[in-house]
Order: sequence, then C-alpha cells, then structure tokens
Amino acid sequence: MVSLKKVSRFALILSSILFFDTVSSFAVPKKMVFGGKNGWNDFQKMTGLTTGVGRFGYESLQLVTSTQCTDDETDLLLTFDGQDVRDSTGHYEVVSNNLLRADGAARGKGAALSRGIDKGVSLKGDKGSLFGTSGMAGSFTIEFWLAPSLAENGETVFSWRSSLNASGYSKYQMISASFFANHLQWKFNNIFLGFDDSEVVLDGLSTVVPKKWSRHTLSFDQETGALEYCVDGRTEAIKFITKTQHENGTVCEPSIGVVAKIDICPQYAGKIDNFRIDRSAGKASSECAIGVTGNEKFKADGGFFMTKPILVSHSAEMDEISAEMSVPPQTEVKFYVRSGDNCYEWNDKYPAWKEVVPGEKISDVSGLYFQIAAELLPDGGGEHTPAISEMTLAYTEQDDPLPPFSVEAIPGDGCVTLSWSNSVDDTAGGYYVYYGNRPGEYLGVVASEGASPIKVGNRNSMTLSGLRNGTIYYFAVSAYSKLDPRICGEVSKEVFARPSARLSIR
Repeated sequence: MVSLKKVSRFALILSSILFFDTVSSFAVPKKMVFGGKNGWNDFQKMTGLTTGVGRFGYESLQLVTSTQCTDDETDLLLTFDGQDVRDSTGHYEVVSNNLLRADGAARGKGAALSRGIDKGVSLKGDKGSLFGTSGMAGSFTIEFWLAPSLAENGETVFSWRSSLNASGYSKYQMISASFFANHLQWKFNNIFLGFDDSEVVLDGLSTVVPKKWSRHTLSFDQETGALEYCVDGRTEAIKFITKTQHENGTVCEPSIGVVAKIDICPQYAGKIDNFRIDRSAGKASSECAIGVTGNEKFKADGGFFMTKPILVSHSAEMDEISAEMSVPPQTEVKFYVRSGDNCYEWNDKYPAWKEVVPGEKISDVSGLYFQIAAELLPDGGGEHTPAISEMTLAYTEQDDPLPPFSVEAIPGDGCVTLSWSNSVDDTAGGYYVYYGNRPGEYLGVVASEGASPIKVGNRNSMTLSGLRNGTIYYFAVSAYSKLDPRICGEVSKEVFARPSARLSIR
C-alpha cells in the first residue's frame, strides 16, 4: 500500500513541475518608448525635420520650414539658420554685423532681427561676385523674406552705393529697397547704361503687413531687358530696360562701377530671412533657384528619420508600433520597420523595409535587432506639418529556458560522464555542456568533443574524453530554446569530478 507521505511528496513535485512548465512557456512582452519625456536622441539619420512642442508639452518631431539651397548661379545666400551670419556660397565676407538671431523663421530654423537703431549687416564681395566685380552685371535676382515691425517710410532693407566712370565723368550709383507708404520701393540710379532715365523706380502694389512674412523678389533678365518686382510670387511692377522702353527693344545692360560693400537692413526694424542673390533671372529651371518653390512653407518631399539599430534578443518578435501624433488634413506620417541578426551588414536598402500602420499587428518581423523609420509629409499646399510627440515599440522576447534541476558527474580514466535531468521548461530544445578547470570559469578546450560550451542536442548524458587524469574539472549544463539555439538560459548548479586511471581498475 502506498503511504500517504509518499503521495503528498509526489503531488508536491508534480505541482512544482506544472507550475514551472506553465510559467516558463510564456513569452515576455516588452515596450520601448521614443520621444515623450525621454526626448528624441536615438537617430541614425534625420533629414528635413526639427523639434517643436507637441502633445502634453513633449518635444515633437515636425517638418523644418523649407530653406533655399545653393547652385552654380547662387551669388549670395544668408539663411540665418546658425548662430553666426555667413554667406553659404563663400563669395561674400561679413564686414560688420548687428543683426540678432530670432526664432519664428519664414524658412529654415532661424531668422535675423534688425532693431532699426543699429545698422544691419555689411558684406564685401570677392572678385567674380556681382557686387565684387566692376563691369557688366548681366542677369541677376535679389530675393528675401520680410516681417517688419512697422514698415515706416524711409526704412531701408537693401542698399548699395558706388560710383561709375563714364565718358570721363563720375556718376553716382545706387540700388536700394525702402518702404514708402507701406509698400516696398526699388530705386536704381545710373545702373543701366544707355537707358533714357538715369533713375528707375519700381513701386510695389501690395501693402506690407507688419509682423507678417512676405517674399520679395527683384530680377533683371538680360535677354529681354525685363526688370520685374514680385511679392509672394505675384508681379507688382515691371519695366523693360531697353532703348524703346518696350519689349523687343535693345537691352540696356546693368553696369557695376567701383567695387563697394552691400548693406542689408541698414535702417530697418523687423525680421528678415533667406536673403539671396542669383546670377540669373528669377524664373530659372533649377530646383534650387528663386521663384521655383514659391511660398510653400514646407517642402513637398517632407522629412525622414531612422532610429539606430535597436538591440533586443535573439528571435524577438515585433508586435506593434504606436504613436502620439498630430496629423492635420492632407498631411501624412508613414512608418517602416525591419529586423535582422547582424546590423553591421545593413545599408539603406538591406534588409528591406516593411511599411506598417500604427496600432495594427505586425507579423514576420523578428531578430536580434530592430530598426524603425518614419516619413513625414506636408499637405498639398505646403502649409501644414504632421508632428510626432511619442512613439512606442511593442515586442515579445522569448523567455530563457530553465536549466536542469540536477546534474551528476562520474569520473573515469581520462574522461567524465555527465548526466542531467530534463529541464522542466517546455521551450527547451536541447542542452549546452560547460567545462573548465576553475570554479565558475568554463573555458575548457581539451575535451575531444570540443571546446566549452558543447552543444549536445536534446539528450540527458554525454562523456567528455581526452581529459587529463588527476586534474579537477568543473561542469554545468544549460538549456537552449527550441525556437532558436542562440536563446540560452542560465547554467545549472555546478558539479566537479577528477579523472583518474585508478578508477578503471577498481
């Protein structure tokens, strides 16, 4: 008859086995948060984006306002995006500067603030630049964004003053852009040789509204003689600088006399942004040229970010991407993910990206590394941007299998036979045997079966041969997952044995 004590002991063991089996068979759900209170700092690549204030006051990712680029025809470009005012082309040197960097740019990351009481910025052009070379100027365009404080009469945004020797006489030369009756007025004195009027004036029609950005473009086309002034891409005034003062007449070309500096905002109170001079008329075909992008606040191709490879664990599975974001009508945010086991072989296209929808289940994305990318796109008019305040990655890591509960080591002649119990974890797919000649250090290499650890498969015993008699060895066993042999659990309790020739003759 079976005793009650034995039954109770069996029941306790059985319940322990069932408990371990139930617990260990579950995978472990995990989450990783980007942005939010942690901020955004884990990028491998980011273009066309900047940070702003998003939901809950968190730092958000959003499109940077578009700023102009340079090309072969760019003579001068001041973006005011950095702390220092400098010409992006390198053609002009800043002689003096009293402008202050300001937020709330029309384009890019920053604007310049002129306080009116101080002269703005003066620049000297090098040889080959429009205002650094005497002689015929050819086609040119001057463009900038303005947000004046008041737009009072006489405030001057641009000024160039010099002299020209012609027919033995010295003539005063000037190009200026100043406010008159809340409009911007351009004046050219003795600039166009052979033209009947020594002074050419172009008056704007649009009222310049204080503290509101507007784009001002002045261009001269040496092919047609058209001198045109536009505000926000609309023609305000045009004159043909020809012998007949009409189209198709002989063009009177502009001429630069003695080289002199140019002054930007010498008498002006307000903001200015993206000041540019081109050696071409405004309606050029280049993607970077003035007049092509118009007044769109955000570029049509939007912005993009890519996280650094995210180390998880072998055979981890991506479950879902969720995001706290603002997506105005017609704007869009697209998310992409990929995974793999060796991120050092990755490039922009390999492994392939998979587009995913926030909040929807993700399948077939697993590995030791994850990576996330997102594309932010503006509306069709380029006026609105989406914004991401926080992004959460949900994934599942496979639980490490438990080690064998008991391990036994029996020494022999130049060998040790190990045996162990099965892991109580149903995710165990096999076992690794560790050995070495110091406690806790399993760095053995002498066994004929291989260096430590030895993958022995799904069995419960093995004999390690080729060991040195009289040397003590320490052993442990761990289980690996049947889902992925690289997922390995903790080692078992350590055992030891000392091989000896005498053991074989007893």
